Amino acid sequence: MTTTTMMTTTDPGSRPPWGGHGDDTVPLPPGAGAAPAPAPDPSIGGRIPARVLIMAWVLVLMTTALALVNLVTWQALRTEVDDRIDRALTQEIDEFEEFAAVGVDPVTGAGFTDVDSLFRVHLGRQHPDRNEIIFGHVDEEPGATVRTGRVRQGQDPLYDASADSGVRDAILAAGGARGEVDTPEGRLRWEKLRVESPTGSANPGGWFVIGYFVDADMSGVNRTVRTLILVSLAGLALTGAAAWWVAGQILAPIRLVRQTAAQITEEDLTRRIDVPGNDDVAALAEQFNAMLDRLEDAFSVQRRFVDDASHELRTPITIVRGHLELMGDDPDERREVVRLVTDELDRMARIVEDLLLLAKAQRPDFLRPERVPLAELTSDVDAKVRALGDRDWRLDAIGEGTVHLDPQRVTQAMVQLASNAVRHTGPGDTVRVGSRMADDRRTVAFWVGDSGPGIPLEDQERIFERFSRGGAGTTDRAGAGLGLAIVRAITEAHHGSVTVRSAPGQGALFELTFPVDVRSAQT
Repeated sequence: MTTTTMMTTTDPGSRPPWGGHGDDTVPLPPGAGAAPAPAPDPSIGGRIPARVLIMAWVLVLMTTALALVNLVTWQALRTEVDDRIDRALTQEIDEFEEFAAVGVDPVTGAGFTDVDSLFRVHLGRQHPDRNEIIFGHVDEEPGATVRTGRVRQGQDPLYDASADSGVRDAILAAGGARGEVDTPEGRLRWEKLRVESPTGSANPGGWFVIGYFVDADMSGVNRTVRTLILVSLAGLALTGAAAWWVAGQILAPIRLVRQTAAQITEEDLTRRIDVPGNDDVAALAEQFNAMLDRLEDAFSVQRRFVDDASHELRTPITIVRGHLELMGDDPDERREVVRLVTDELDRMARIVEDLLLLAKAQRPDFLRPERVPLAELTSDVDAKVRALGDRDWRLDAIGEGTVHLDPQRVTQAMVQLASNAVRHTGPGDTVRVGSRMADDRRTVAFWVGDSGPGIPLEDQERIFERFSRGGAGTTDRAGAGLGLAIVRAITEAHHGSVTVRSAPGQGALFELTFPVDVRSAQT
């Protein structure tokens, strides 16, 4: 405590910074900071619909965000109230200190000689807020010639803490310069200043006290937060409804995919999904439709293989069984039966191999393209077909350049065409082969022509179907009718085409056309 000849004030303790309440603890609202409830296990009680999961996650995220916004807003408003109260307390104390240092007693025209007069003059000039209370307390000392006790502001506060001996004594007995005390109007934050009479004066000292009812200001904050919470709850309800509707719209195509997949069976692969747009769901539907196309093709090939095999193998099996059942004990007869049975078994083996080849033609690894000189490939084909029969073989033309295709499959198709030409011609008849570049070297053409009986116009498309055989002029009916189907499968695998030009009595010319680079055609 310091005293001077003038009226002096003594600060009994440093003023602590006020950022919160008395214990610097900010109470959290019920449930704040709690960990979100764990997501339910989909394996318990069946699957949880994706629509529900989407809505639940949206609500969880929105709840977390709104809870954070509410908490931050509440804390910011509370901090603002605390700062405003602290500034008000500090301002009142500073004004009193300034007045105590330079003020004069209006009665005597000189400086104040007693604390009671100082309090009364200063408080008479104050107009505090209703939430504030300002009072002075003069120490009671025996024999004092001035009034002692309390001096309060003129306006009525929310609660007259100076008249409540319990509250007043708690403030005056506190060891710090600031603190809080409970009152019927809520918490009262106070700051006090010790005031001493001038040196040499026998008058008692006292306490200057400024208080602020915190709960009165905090009630406005609480109303704002309650309004914000109600708005947040309404927003959550609207968000949940919007999430439910949006999720339904987004997932509708996916449900259509699921329902379509459930309706697809091995017997019905024709269903497709029509999902307009260019988003990820539409892309999913397109991929699903492409998958169905591949499955339909695969099942179609499988069914065709089974149907063709059962249809074409039934006859040789019947022949083999009939000969075996009727075979006698004569050795010559047995040898003839064995020869016939062996011949039919060989034909069955060829049929199975051709069917397997046609089935493999649908697979992506059917071709093994490589770069090969066209002239070399044509010469190899010419050399191989000359061994098929006694014919007048002629090499019409040889193309120049390099092509990128499967030389083994192309040779197989050309040999098959040449074999057909041999079957439909006789010794000494002309069979022509050749190759050339076409379409500004973008395509390459191979051909096989013969001088046979020709093919009627109505049969020229049918002959490329499975198990279809040519009409007039056929000298060898041992074939299964798969040769030209194999030729077309090899050509289509190269993204090419096969054509035939023929007329009855004028022979036939088969031409295969391929892209020079099969890789560019595949892309």
